[in-house]
Amino acid sequence: MQRRESLVVGAGVAGLAAAVELAAQGREVTVLERAASPGGKMEGVRVSEHVLDGGPTVLTMRWVFDELFASAGETFADHVDLARAEILARHAWPDGAQLDLHAEVDASRAAIAAAFGAREAEGFGRFARDAAAIFETLDGVFLRANRPSLLDLITGVGLRGLPGLMRIRPFSTLWGAIGDYFEDPRLRQLFGRYATYVGSSPYRAPATLMLIAHVEQRGVWRVGGGMTALARALAALAEACGARFEYGAEVETVERDASGVAGVRCTDGRSFSARQVLVTGDVAAVASGEFGQDLGRVARVRRPGPPSLSAVTWNCVARTSGFPLVHHNVFFSSDYAAEFDAIFDRRRRPAEPTVYVCAQDRDAEDGAPPSGPERLLCLANAPASGATPADARERDEVDRWEAQVFARLEKMGLAIERHTGDTRRTTPVDWARRFPATGGALYGPATHGWRSSFTRAGAKTALPGLYLAGGSTHPGAGVPMAALSGRQAAAAMLADSSSTGRFVSAATSGGTSMGSATTDAKPSP
Repeated sequence: MQRRESLVVGAGVAGLAAAVELAAQGREVTVLERAASPGGKMEGVRVSEHVLDGGPTVLTMRWVFDELFASAGETFADHVDLARAEILARHAWPDGAQLDLHAEVDASRAAIAAAFGAREAEGFGRFARDAAAIFETLDGVFLRANRPSLLDLITGVGLRGLPGLMRIRPFSTLWGAIGDYFEDPRLRQLFGRYATYVGSSPYRAPATLMLIAHVEQRGVWRVGGGMTALARALAALAEACGARFEYGAEVETVERDASGVAGVRCTDGRSFSARQVLVTGDVAAVASGEFGQDLGRVARVRRPGPPSLSAVTWNCVARTSGFPLVHHNVFFSSDYAAEFDAIFDRRRRPAEPTVYVCAQDRDAEDGAPPSGPERLLCLANAPASGATPADARERDEVDRWEAQVFARLEKMGLAIERHTGDTRRTTPVDWARRFPATGGALYGPATHGWRSSFTRAGAKTALPGLYLAGGSTHPGAGVPMAALSGRQAAAAMLADSSSTGRFVSAATSGGTSMGSATTDAKPSP
C-alpha cells in the first residue's frame, strides 16, 4: 500500500492539467495511467517510423495553457513550439466550390464575398460579432464556473446582462440560428460543423456553440511535433513540480471506507492509499461500474445522456496529388441532413460522409507540397456503436466504406496513394476498447438541446474525496475544455483539503489563476 495525498487516474489533458495545479501547490500527487505514455486521446500514433496525431489536431484557447503554465511559474511558449495558423481551414464541396477561413475576420469576409457574394459576407460580419458576444457572455459565468445551473448563469450575468443573454439565443439550435446569417446551404454546412467539435449534430446542438467561431479567430495554433508534444510538455511540467507518474497502471477499483475515498487498487495488485482521487475517465465508466460496481450509485454519478459522435480515422504516410492541401482541410458531403440522420437516428455510417484531412507536414500557408510521402490524418464521423466487438462481416463493411470515402476524396480532387503497411485504421470498436463504457463516443454525451450544457457532471461528487474531470464533464469536450475541467477539479480538491484541515498548503511560485472554488457539494447528474 503506497500512500499518496492525491491520486489522478488518467494522464489525458484533464489529468495532466490537474496534476500540474496540485503539484504546483505542494500536494503529493501520483498520476496512474494504464498506457505507456501520457496524452489520452492526444497520444501519438506510430505508422512505420513516423509518429502522427491520432486524435485532436487543433489547439485553441491558448490562454488556458498560458495560465496553467503560469500557475507553476513557467511560460507556455518556452516549453512548446507554437505557430499561429493564418488559414484556419480549407473547405471544399462536391460542386467544386472552395473557401478558406482565415484567422483575420476581414480576410474571411473578403474570401466569402469573392466566393459567395456580398450578402453572405455581410452575414458573416454579423455572425462574427454575435459569436464574440456569446463568448464574452459565457466565458466567466459558464466556462470557468464549477458546473453552473441555468439559474447560476442568469445570476452571473445580472439584470444588465439579461438582454445580452437572450441575444445569444440559448434555446435555439445551431442550425436554426445560422440560417439568420447565411442563405447559402454550403455556408450553413461550414458554420454548422462547429457542432461536431463537441461530437454533436448541428440540427440538435444549441446555438451557443457559435462561440467556437470567436475562439478560432482568437487563434488556432499548430504544435511542433504534434499534439502529443503538448501532452509530453504537460507531463514534464507536472513532474518538475513534484508529481509522480506510474505508467502501465490500470485502475480496477476506487476503494473507500466509512469517511469516503480511501485509495485505488490496480489490476496488477498494487494499491495506492489517498483521501482524494480524481477520475478523468469518461463519466459513463464511473456510472457503469468500471471502477467499482456501486461507485456510481454511492457517488450519485448517473450515466450521461445519448453518446456523442465516434469516428473512423486513417493515419497514413502517403503521397498526395491534386487538391492543394493546407494543414486543416474539410471535404463536405452533398446532403448534411442525411449525414447526421444516418449517424444519430439510424446509428449507421453515412453513405456520403464529410471528411476531415489534417496534413500534418503542411506548416507553411499554401506552401509547396512535400516532395515525398506526407503524414495524414483522415477522419469521417460515425456512430458510437463500438460496444460490440467487430466480426468479420462488420470489418468487410468498413472496408467497403473506406473505399467509398477515399473514392469521394479523389472525385473532389484529392488523390491519396496509400499502402497497407503505411496506414493505421481506428474504428469505434477500437475507441471503445481504449476508453471503456463509451461505446466509442469520443466527446462524452452529445450536446443536444439547451439543457445538455447544464447536465454534465461537475468536479465534485457526493462521495467525499471522489472528483471527476475530462471531456465528459463540465465545461465540455475538446482539449482546452478538458484542461479547464482538470483545473476546476484541482481547485475543488485544494479548497476541500484546506477547509477540512486534512492537508497543509505549501507556498510555491506562480499560484493558481483559477477563480475561487466552491466547497458546497453538488451531486453529479
